[in-house]
Amino acid sequence: MKDIQEVFRRVQKLKGEQKDLRKQYKEALISSLENQEISEKIKSLRQRKKQIELSIRQGMESEIRRLEDVGIDIESDLELISDLAMTKLMKGETIKVTDDQNSEYEPVLVVKFRKLT
Repeated sequence: MKDIQEVFRRVQKLKGEQKDLRKQYKEALISSLENQEISEKIKSLRQRKKQIELSIRQGMESEIRRLEDVGIDIESDLELISDLAMTKLMKGETIKVTDDQNSEYEPVLVVKFRKLT
């Protein structure tokens, strides 16, 4: 088994290379006249799209408000499910849930690292 520090350093090196390659690609896009023209058209179309969306939103204020509330409820319930699952896992219990079509789901745990300040 490889050393975790060795793999971490390799990932950091590859991320640096990825950043450099993205920078080169972005510079090549900026130097393309056709790309600049199309980007301006896209910008104009996005502005028009926002105007249309705003006018539709104004006609559906109560539905939009309900949509936001439902999103908050879903986020809250997902956090609750996560907490309940973690508690059961810590007790050594098996966890499975099923949906309306009897499809089974099992928990997936993810470990991430963050930089200490």
